[in-house]
Amino acid sequence: MADSMMSKAATMEIPINSNGDSRNLAEDDSLEQAAKIQWSLREKDLQQVMVSGPNLNETSIVSGGYGGTTEGIIPTSSIKGPALHINTDFLGNRRIPNDGQGSNMHHASSNSSMTAEEATRGVAVEKFDIMKKWGLNTYKCTKQMISERFGRGSRTVDLELEAQIEVLRETKRKYENVLRLARALTNHFYSMVQTQHALGDTFADLSQKSPELRDEFGYNAETQKLLCKNGETLLGAINFFVSSINTLVNKTMEDTLMTIKMYENARLEFDAYRADLEELNMGPRDAVTMARIETAQQQYQIHKDKYERLRSDVSIKIKFLEENKVKVMHKQLLLFHNAISAYFAGNQQQLEQTLKQFNIKLKPPGADKPSWLEEQ
Repeated sequence: MADSMMSKAATMEIPINSNGDSRNLAEDDSLEQAAKIQWSLREKDLQQVMVSGPNLNETSIVSGGYGGTTEGIIPTSSIKGPALHINTDFLGNRRIPNDGQGSNMHHASSNSSMTAEEATRGVAVEKFDIMKKWGLNTYKCTKQMISERFGRGSRTVDLELEAQIEVLRETKRKYENVLRLARALTNHFYSMVQTQHALGDTFADLSQKSPELRDEFGYNAETQKLLCKNGETLLGAINFFVSSINTLVNKTMEDTLMTIKMYENARLEFDAYRADLEELNMGPRDAVTMARIETAQQQYQIHKDKYERLRSDVSIKIKFLEENKVKVMHKQLLLFHNAISAYFAGNQQQLEQTLKQFNIKLKPPGADKPSWLEEQ
C-alpha cells in the first residue's frame, strides 16, 4: 500500500506557478524580439552617422523604453547663443572642441619654445666659435714655441727691455732671500725676548724667596726686564722692516712680473701670426690665398698692436718699480740700522726715538691675545 502511494506521488505532475507560466513565455519572446529590433535600429543610425555625419540643423533625441523607441527632433535654430561645433570620433560619439583660446595658447607656447631653442642654439654657436679661435691660437703659438726651441723659427727681441727684465728677476730673488733671513731673525729674537721675560720673572721670584740673595736676584731681574722691553721695541722695528720688504717683493715686484708674463705671451702670439703671414706670402696668389692673406694681415696687425702696448707698459712699470724700490729700501735700511745700533748700544732713548721717526706704534703687551670674554 505504501509502495503504491509512493509511486503515485513520484509520477504526479508538479504545477507551474505564475513565474513559470507558459503564457509569460510568449510575452518574453515578444520582448526579446522588440529589443533586437531596437538594437538593429540603433546600429543603422550609427552607420548613417558614420557615413553622412550628423545633421547640424537639428538635434535628434532618442528615448526608448523597454518595449519600443520614441524619437523627438528639436530644431537648433530655436536655441540662441554662440554657435556650437560638434565633431564625431570614429565611433560616432559627438565631441565639442575648445574655443580659439586653446589654439592661441598652443601657438604662444610653440613660439616661446622656438625662441628658447634659437637662444640656446645661438649660445652654443658662440661657444663653438670661441673654442675654435682658442684652439687655432693655441696651435699657432705652440708651433712657434717649438720652432724657437729647436732653432728653426725667429723671434722678436728687445735687447734693452730683456736685460731690464732679467735684472728685475735677479733682484727679486735676492730680496726674497733678505726677506727669508729677516723673518728668521725675527723668530729667533722673539724667542730670546720671551726667554728674557721668563728669566726676569724667575729672578724676581727668587729675590722674594731668598733673603740672602735678594739684591743680586733683584739686579738681574731688573736687567732682564729692561732688555725684554728694549727687545720688544726692536721687534716692532724689525716687524715693520719685514712687512715693508714683503710688500715690495710679493706685491709690487709680482705685479710687474705679471705684466711681463703677459708681454711675453703677446710676443709669442705676435711672432706666431707674423710667421703665418710670411708663410702665406711665399705661396701662390690665387683668390683663396689672397683672402687668407688679408685675414692673416688683420690678425698680424691686431697682435702687433697688443705686443707694442704691453711692451710700453712693461717699460713704464719697470721704471716706476726701480724708483719705488730705491725710496722704500732707503727708508727701511736706515730704520734697521738705527734700531739695531741703539738696541745693542743699550741706548733706550735712541731706540724709542727711531720708532717715532718712522711712525711705528708698538702694540701693548697682550694685545694679540683674546679677552677672557672671547675665550668663553
